[in-house]
Amino acid sequence: MTRRRETFLRRDRSGASAVEFALVLMPLLMLAFGVIEYGRLLWTKQALQEAAIAGARCMGILENSCASGGGFSSTSTTSYIQQVAKGWFISVPTADVTLNHNATCGGQTGFSQVSLAFTFTSVVPKIVLLVGGENLTATACFPNNPPLP
Repeated sequence: MTRRRETFLRRDRSGASAVEFALVLMPLLMLAFGVIEYGRLLWTKQALQEAAIAGARCMGILENSCASGGGFSSTSTTSYIQQVAKGWFISVPTADVTLNHNATCGGQTGFSQVSLAFTFTSVVPKIVLLVGGENLTATACFPNNPPLP
């Protein structure tokens, strides 16, 4: 009788798949969340860079969105940059926007420069440790157009 029970227990493998799945599930979920969060980080970096480029261009050619009374307006430019970032679903605080209407870029003078800072927050910070950090920055330059005669 005991011999029959031992052979039965050796052949019974009905729960093996469930145990294997339970062992593999956690690393698989961590990998999936890591890939998703790293993708969000890269997307946010690119969106921040695009907002900086749009702001520098707006300053350089003095678009109506960045000018007031025919001249450069830092308030209008900051508002424009925040609006562009909002289109990418990013909220950039006013304190994290740095504008320079007469910057030196690449050894040349006469550029408009925008620098943005952003703190990226992960949805799953305890599970996923992001390489590249949580503090993102973006800088862009655009040549100032000379005033029309």
